[in-house]
Amino acid sequence: MQAKTILKHTKHRTFEVPSRSWKFYQEWNDAIFLHWKVSLKSIKPFLPKGIQLDTINGETWISLVAFNMNHIGIRSLPKLPHISDFHEINIRVYTICNEKPSVYFLNMEGSKRSSCKLLKTISKFPYQFSKMKRTGYSYESNNKKNNDSFYMEYRIGSDPIIKDETDIWLTERYAVHQEHKNKIIEYDVHHQEWPMQAITIKKLEIAYPKFNQLVNNKPDKVHYSKGVQVLTWDKKKLQL
Repeated sequence: MQAKTILKHTKHRTFEVPSRSWKFYQEWNDAIFLHWKVSLKSIKPFLPKGIQLDTINGETWISLVAFNMNHIGIRSLPKLPHISDFHEINIRVYTICNEKPSVYFLNMEGSKRSSCKLLKTISKFPYQFSKMKRTGYSYESNNKKNNDSFYMEYRIGSDPIIKDETDIWLTERYAVHQEHKNKIIEYDVHHQEWPMQAITIKKLEIAYPKFNQLVNNKPDKVHYSKGVQVLTWDKKKLQL
């Protein structure tokens, strides 16, 4: 799908697409979403000054998203085949900054050292390398340095799901904010609305010692998506 087609679909957004030109293209494919309700008190210590928690019906959530990152590239430049495609797992919370509903990443893992190193340098996101393996119905990750591990076996439903208000709130986010050197970095993103299908968990083993009070083996919501094509604008630095 061409960028101009992606940009025609904007009714699902909560704020307008930036007027300036987008810079990066990427795809988030075969995405597994695991969501947990958490207390505001448990999340606040992880957030920097200037970023506030977002809530829905008085509740906030944390999510683990495991997917395939594909075809990362800078607009009008050729892609680097050894960098552009890898598996990724991130743990994110739901925030508001600069008057935009957004996400803030507590943890980001990628399956290629070279990709993690380059993206961490360019984006300032907290990428780190983890050994990962994905088959048709399983996803596995291990990070010996942090004693982090993730293993899931699953089956995907054939029909799309009817999203409720919380499903949309959890997935349709079009800004990312991260702290870097006492500043907040903002990225605007755009894609078509996530297509969602049901997913059944056959086996789930999650161990992230730093986040043991937040994520566990019994998520409150789960989703699967075939994926979206994503346009990203260059980062902006916000004053704290």
